[in-house]
Amino acid sequence: MTTYIIGHQKPDLDAVAAPMALAYLFQNNESFGYTMPTPVIAHDVNNETKWVLERFGVAAPELFNPNELTDTDKVILVDHNEESQRADGIPPHMIVEIVDHHKFNLNVEQPLHITAKPWGSSSTIVWWMMQQAGVKPNKQIAALMLCAILSDTVGFKSATTTDADRTAAEELGSIAEISDIDALTLDIFRAKSDISNLTPQQIVTNDYKVFDFNGFQVLIDQIETVQQDEVLSRRVELLEAMAQVKAQENTNYIFVAISDIIRVNTKLLVVSQEEREIAEQAFNTKALDDNVLDIGPMLSRKKEIAPAIESVLSN
Repeated sequence: MTTYIIGHQKPDLDAVAAPMALAYLFQNNESFGYTMPTPVIAHDVNNETKWVLERFGVAAPELFNPNELTDTDKVILVDHNEESQRADGIPPHMIVEIVDHHKFNLNVEQPLHITAKPWGSSSTIVWWMMQQAGVKPNKQIAALMLCAILSDTVGFKSATTTDADRTAAEELGSIAEISDIDALTLDIFRAKSDISNLTPQQIVTNDYKVFDFNGFQVLIDQIETVQQDEVLSRRVELLEAMAQVKAQENTNYIFVAISDIIRVNTKLLVVSQEEREIAEQAFNTKALDDNVLDIGPMLSRKKEIAPAIESVLSN
């Protein structure tokens, strides 16, 4: 019997670090009752996560293989709850717990353990759970959790940032013996911005989520960068890739947010007139041209970008 702990598809740093931290918690406190708590990932890690893991000498979790599931296994979802963001091949009846900081859109077959907080990172929630259980992470796990919080809150610039995130980062930094959090944040930003080795299609799917907004399937990808102009210089090939991904994923709409995490600004790419009109209404702005909108100082997909698009599609 194995308890698999897994983040969402196309995992970002928090969707890797938080399951690893949660597994550490369960391994060091048997009162939770989970047998063989094992962190896994739904897809390969991105450049940012790879850099963080290498920086702190930690191996990436194994890829989840649904063919290895047995009837006695359990699954815990972290950093997501919607079926559209779930790894393929997870039977709903095997899901026993969810730890998440997103809005819930969930219909399950049986009662679950759910820990949900409106904080900026799932790793902040896991740190809170550790404190409640009297478990202190080792330096490596603490460092991963700290990096995930800094990444998800965009160095505390995102609208999702809470005092709980700032406090958790300070406490985890102390455990990890990291004194210069600002320097670490800048290093994470640089790693996150490195898309030089990615194809246009990989960029468009590097950090995306598919949302169900009033029956419409909406894919929103976000590129967090310190070189927004350089990313926009590849606009033509990115738009071609967006059209291909939209067809492959069978979504109604696709949006790519290019967020400058230093200047605190987001440009939105759209591939059709309909998507442009939705975005213009959602963000109360006019497109710079047929395919680009400046939506201002919005950095949070969860709290700012996705809700604005959902509001238009729900009316």
